[in-house]
Amino acid sequence: MDALKRPLFVPPEFSVYAEEKGVFHLYQSILSQLVIHKPKDPLTFIAQYLAKPTQDPPRLVVYGPPTSGQYTISKLAAQKLNVVHVNPQRLLVDEDTVTKEARDLQVAGKSIPPELWAQIIATRLEADDCTSKGWVLEGFPRTREQALALKAAGVLAKHFIHLSAPNNVLHERYSGKRVDSLSGDVYHLLFHPPDSSDVASRLIEEPNGKQAMMEGLDHYHRYSSPLLDCYSTVSKTFNADQPLDDLFEEVTSYLSSEPRSAAPHTPRILLLGPTGAGKTLQALHLARTYNIVSVDARELIRRTINSGSNDAVKMKPFYERGMMIPDDMVISLLSQRLSRLDATSRGWVLHGYPLTRDQADLLTKVAQAPNRVFFLNLPEDSVRERLSMRRLDPVTGDRYHLLFKPPQSQEIKDRLVIHPRDSESKVTARLSLYNSYIEDLVDCYPLAQHINADQDPLTVFECIESVLIRPATKQTSPKH
Repeated sequence: MDALKRPLFVPPEFSVYAEEKGVFHLYQSILSQLVIHKPKDPLTFIAQYLAKPTQDPPRLVVYGPPTSGQYTISKLAAQKLNVVHVNPQRLLVDEDTVTKEARDLQVAGKSIPPELWAQIIATRLEADDCTSKGWVLEGFPRTREQALALKAAGVLAKHFIHLSAPNNVLHERYSGKRVDSLSGDVYHLLFHPPDSSDVASRLIEEPNGKQAMMEGLDHYHRYSSPLLDCYSTVSKTFNADQPLDDLFEEVTSYLSSEPRSAAPHTPRILLLGPTGAGKTLQALHLARTYNIVSVDARELIRRTINSGSNDAVKMKPFYERGMMIPDDMVISLLSQRLSRLDATSRGWVLHGYPLTRDQADLLTKVAQAPNRVFFLNLPEDSVRERLSMRRLDPVTGDRYHLLFKPPQSQEIKDRLVIHPRDSESKVTARLSLYNSYIEDLVDCYPLAQHINADQDPLTVFECIESVLIRPATKQTSPKH
């Protein structure tokens, strides 16, 4: 970038690469690991950290009252994500000094201190299998103190799954709960029966299970609220009173979602839709609300042609004959505009381009792929009705709509005329062109959001805005 040249241009590859590769997130995770582990040799530690197959494996906690399905959901999640299933109680069978101290406390009828629990669990989660593949921690922590001790030990969950169900449902579930006397696996005679008769013959009721159930339920209601506050930014509550397949589908959807990130985000929004769908109006709303640059491809071409520049000389013959301007000329013009400092620093919303799959591919080729795409869908009947109410001020060149954007004075209203582009024949031609390419564009942007544009413009904007405030999925570029 030349600081002496105006307007300033910033290569778009900078922000696109950082966003696609998660550079900010990687930098953030490295800093967090340095703060947690405090290595004596930070550079060697960073090199070893970056050499791992993945720097951010799944880390989730499954928590809920007794018989809410903690074990089953943890086991299914571990299989689905191919991570390590960690049950704190099973860790106590190890013969090291720390777990022996914990067992001795249990035998003496004393509770294990949160710091000791955190030490035991942190040691297990720092093993190679957990650090490389990730982990799911079942039923722990159960108090705020245990949660804080885990965080102090460097155990940070990416997702906290809270299973919730009414007390009467939990009691009903307990009546069918059984445990495999050999493996310790948990089953339910109705909801999760064993697959083999051998396992069924080994099933027993938990010793003192009913008393433990009552105590566990009381403990849950007493400590769950302050515990959930510790994980408020990464937790989600699920209704456990539903079929297991439905519950796990909801959990899987949550685990596959992108968490909110503090990474700098430059909006690159693309609005697509038929003529009259309101792309220009929605782009104006977005530009005003989020202080981003609105780029109307058609208006940009008209201004360029009227400027008398070298680009104008090349484009003018095509424009005057009513022909399509070659894609390489248009993409060069758009790339220059979208690379200006205002667009690269604040973000942009583009409309009026692309019209075809080839044009969409060209946008990606010049590193101007959008990270949010919206199709504003509108039936043809509504398109013709809307365009019949559009008007043009021949004096100022301003465009109005008798319903959505009426003129501010009678004087302006009296001189309004129908824009030549809104004639019946030209509207039909534009609709025909859009319909011939719409399927290719939908296929090109599989993660695009489809908005019903046949409603009040402010309602349409609210629909767009509700998507913009959610984290974007990682696959934002078109398919090839």
